[in-house]
Amino acid sequence: MAGIQVSSNLLLSKSLPSLRCRREIVGARVNAPRVHLGVVSHPKLPSRYLVDEMETRTGYPIARHDTKSSDDPRVIAKLYAIMEAVADRVEMHKNIGEQRDNWNRLLLTSINAMTLSGATMAGLAALAAEGSPLMALKLSSIVLYVAATGLLLVMNKIQPSQLAEEQRNAARLFKQLRVQIETTLALGKLDINDVNEAMEKVLALAKAYPLPLLGSMLEKFPSKVEPARWWPKQRSKQGFVGKIEGNNGWTRTLEEEMRQVVRVLKQKDLAEYIDLGSKALKLNKMLAISGPLLTILGALGSSFVGTTDCSWPVVMGVVAGAVATAVNSLEHGGQVGMVFEMYRGNAGFFKLIEENIMSNINEKDVERRENGEILEMKVALKLGRSLSELKQLAAIAECSEEFASKLF
Repeated sequence: MAGIQVSSNLLLSKSLPSLRCRREIVGARVNAPRVHLGVVSHPKLPSRYLVDEMETRTGYPIARHDTKSSDDPRVIAKLYAIMEAVADRVEMHKNIGEQRDNWNRLLLTSINAMTLSGATMAGLAALAAEGSPLMALKLSSIVLYVAATGLLLVMNKIQPSQLAEEQRNAARLFKQLRVQIETTLALGKLDINDVNEAMEKVLALAKAYPLPLLGSMLEKFPSKVEPARWWPKQRSKQGFVGKIEGNNGWTRTLEEEMRQVVRVLKQKDLAEYIDLGSKALKLNKMLAISGPLLTILGALGSSFVGTTDCSWPVVMGVVAGAVATAVNSLEHGGQVGMVFEMYRGNAGFFKLIEENIMSNINEKDVERRENGEILEMKVALKLGRSLSELKQLAAIAECSEEFASKLF
């Protein structure tokens, strides 16, 4: 009992300093002067279950944006719903673009194989004796040429390489739209106009790059080459004419600089790509007509093999097939339709920059414009230039042959 009492006293004596320290700390906390920080407000986040659900559906990580408490939750929910639809469109256009690129390769391989086989059988038919071997080789050659002609007509009509390029552009632009909606959510101060603008952009993109082939497919051989348009018409609201200098980042010098950039874009870049698109379109038309015409001539030559002592049927049957293979390889292997669509898309890119600049300049109320310094930076980045290079371009626009864009 004495031993137990001694050990308990030792334990108490060891624990007393720690207890005194804790009392001093608690007392210090209680007696510490109170600091008044005021009302601390925490920003409200959009519904987490909505963001989590969207991430699960689309497979894309969604940035968690802080939005001001004054923003309408219904507006935020609508913007997230549009962003979900946009993410789905990206995957749709990506998958269909890969599918149509496969069409181009598989159809071209099949048509060239049938054309060369038909030409080979036409040549063998000229060496065969009269009777069943001659008839079998002739009929096989004719069937292969006719089948190649039918497939080639379909392929020239839909232009799979051009379809694939359309879907690649659509996937890229829908990704860009998704980032724009995320930026809108991050900046806050949302209203129903943001929802309407996002909806208009989605519908304009869907119209510019349709998914189905029947009924809504873009014209592959238009009579006139025009820039691609995937954005809604920009409305310019005329307001009061206020002071320009120092307002919203705009000055008279910046306005003149932007006008000079637009002039260079229209006279040099836009005109150049419209001209290149016209040349690619003419080449594509010529090749699209020549291919089926040559396969028909090959079938015609094969049908006369063995019926005359002249050599022209076999020459026509063999040579037409060889030339048709070369023409088809140039048209679809070289993806001339894709090149035309690329030039048309580049022209649309310059047209979008031009309209964006002019819609801001034509807005009389400077406060309703996009900030001038930000617009200048965006234009410089889109053209692959620094701000100093953009100013230099505007300064020498009248006497220089330089193009505005350094990207392509």
